[in-house]
Amino acid sequence: MTIEFIGEDQREALQEVANIGMGQAGASIAKVLGEFVELSVPQISAVSAAGIPAALAALAGDGVASAVRQAFLGELRGEAIVIFSEHSAHDLAELLACADVLDGPAERELLLDISNVLVGACLGGMAQLLRTTIGFSPLSLLADQVPTSMLLQADEISARCALLVEVRFRLEKRAFRSHLVMLMADDAVAALRRALDRFIEEL
Repeated sequence: MTIEFIGEDQREALQEVANIGMGQAGASIAKVLGEFVELSVPQISAVSAAGIPAALAALAGDGVASAVRQAFLGELRGEAIVIFSEHSAHDLAELLACADVLDGPAERELLLDISNVLVGACLGGMAQLLRTTIGFSPLSLLADQVPTSMLLQADEISARCALLVEVRFRLEKRAFRSHLVMLMADDAVAALRRALDRFIEEL
């Protein structure tokens, strides 16, 4: 179920802030991988907790996927989830010239490392623009090669509703794709609205 969290001016400001943050994340990933990264324009929506699993499955598409989760803390708080398509780890390993030695644990470690760079650069950039501090919990593997419909279950979500900020990353010469989603509970979105209002006033 889609719901409204923020006003149109706030949505436009969030779109701008997210776009800049994603650009920083893309640049950081490109530096690590040595290859240009294409990014989609951030898509922002708000859904009820019951609708989050279906929303994530729709982003990931058919088949199986892996996902990494990381909480972010401070005035802006919530949880970032990075979704990787089925063959993402192998594609990344080929870029890093380590595909021949990549086993299960090493694949998962690679996904954690890429997620760490992506989330840190993106959310860190957003927090800087909004003039607020942000911290991060350690990353953890949310799902490892599971059907996309099982990436996140409703009973794993404590928030009544959440804000989804979805961006697709694609490598120019590879099939690699990942999706970054921010889940924010309704009380955290209130803090985000205040930060966006400050941002708008300072323009």
